[in-house]
Amino acid sequence: MTTQTKAHIGLLATNLFFAINIGSIKHFTGNGFSGPYGLNIIRIGVSVLLFWMLFAISSEKKKIHKKDIGRFLLCALSALAINQMLFMKGLSFTYSIHASLLLLITPILITFIAAWILKERLNNFKIAGLVMGIVGAGILIAKRESSGSGDNILLGDLLIILSAFAYTFYFILVKPLMVKYPPLDVMRWVFTFGLVMIIPLGWSEFTNITWQKFELLEYALLFLIVVPGTFLAYIFNVYGIKILGASVAGTYIYSQPFFGVLIAVLFLNEHFSMYKIIAAIFIFAGVFLATKKENK
Repeated sequence: MTTQTKAHIGLLATNLFFAINIGSIKHFTGNGFSGPYGLNIIRIGVSVLLFWMLFAISSEKKKIHKKDIGRFLLCALSALAINQMLFMKGLSFTYSIHASLLLLITPILITFIAAWILKERLNNFKIAGLVMGIVGAGILIAKRESSGSGDNILLGDLLIILSAFAYTFYFILVKPLMVKYPPLDVMRWVFTFGLVMIIPLGWSEFTNITWQKFELLEYALLFLIVVPGTFLAYIFNVYGIKILGASVAGTYIYSQPFFGVLIAVLFLNEHFSMYKIIAAIFIFAGVFLATKKENK
């Protein structure tokens, strides 16, 4: 198997893991096993431990410079303390299908915030992509359904969108660090600083996790959330970007909603109704146009 093939498999696995994460987290929060913030402490805490274990056996070790600590802290704040906490909370309120589709607006936001901050040029394709993405997200937010899987759909959807904004700023903030340091070192420090930030927010929920109700299914899902869904997913994603480039890696985000919708329909009894199909078409088209390169 070639290195490129391994990278493609790794990227596909990354998005499958992220999709499994959405369904698994919904199982815990929707059935009263754990609050979203408490579950996030487990995710990030175990991942931090695994990242430091990986660092201990790694031959490549590089200290971070003091002048970069501020940027690391901002990355931790945007990626974990804001993005992950808002996403987990939003997912506990809305449908997992909504969350899977709304996450697709991240590439659109990255395109436009990069144009604002980095002064990258906008073209008609990107503007049309933004409009279509907004329309698709608006369809999801405006529509109401009666289902036990969503308690406050509007608030949940808005929190998912806000989490996407936070991740967009993280994506831009972390770029210089990824150039200067090994990517795994960057994630190790971002996760470590992030864990310190989220503990005060989630400690109460963490101490109230109903471990006594856990059965084999819950322990299996918790393993999927922490190890493949967080730790391995980040490693595979970095590996795919390193081998194939960010543009190729970015195209795999299209597979995540497919996996997420499939899991929601098969295991969470959610319905992929017509309005969700229409919203998905608008959002997919928006991402395609916003990330389309102009012919020179």
